[in-house]
Amino acid sequence: MSLADLPPGQNAEQVRNHWWWRPGWHVGRRFFAFHITFESQPALHDVAGAYRTALAEMPSLTLIPDQWLHLTMQGIGFTDEIQPAALSQLAEEARNLLAAVPAFEVEFGSVIVADEAIVMPANPPEPVQELRQLTRTALGRVFGEEQVPESADKFRPHVSVAYLTADGSSAPYIEAVNRAKVEQARVTITHVDLIEMHRDQQMYEWRTVEALPLA
Repeated sequence: MSLADLPPGQNAEQVRNHWWWRPGWHVGRRFFAFHITFESQPALHDVAGAYRTALAEMPSLTLIPDQWLHLTMQGIGFTDEIQPAALSQLAEEARNLLAAVPAFEVEFGSVIVADEAIVMPANPPEPVQELRQLTRTALGRVFGEEQVPESADKFRPHVSVAYLTADGSSAPYIEAVNRAKVEQARVTITHVDLIEMHRDQQMYEWRTVEALPLA
């Protein structure tokens, strides 16, 4: 069961390999998206590091280093399908909308073992959901409402600390993360990143096209 379908605080019963090739993806192909990234967030890095330590001896995991911690927010489309002028227009629309939103704080720390990843949900989720809705508004203005990708409702903001790489029971992973000693990390969200990403090496890696600041 995916994270969006799990009741709050509940883990999945079964896990599966995260790295199957989703439609349209292949080695070498790049994708534009709106993410929140965490380059200068030591409190979040400390919490993620505690979970990585607890999971270090577990098999069938991809642990995510601090460099690639992110909050997946809204996909845009593959780079070979979007014209540079349209991307520039999208960045401008999103920049103007996001500039009206004050920076805010959210907490991460509690962990959930979902079907494909071990994640820390954002608390509270509503401010991040508002940011996502603004990026969807920008997408609708540039490409048309009917062309906005992904579900408007199935979004549960989170930061993944590890991806599962094999099918099986979630129980060993739940036991491992429950041994971690963590405190809540308070994180200030000051910007949204428009990124160009890939997953060629079983890791989401990216370059930032533009950082879009909040007020």
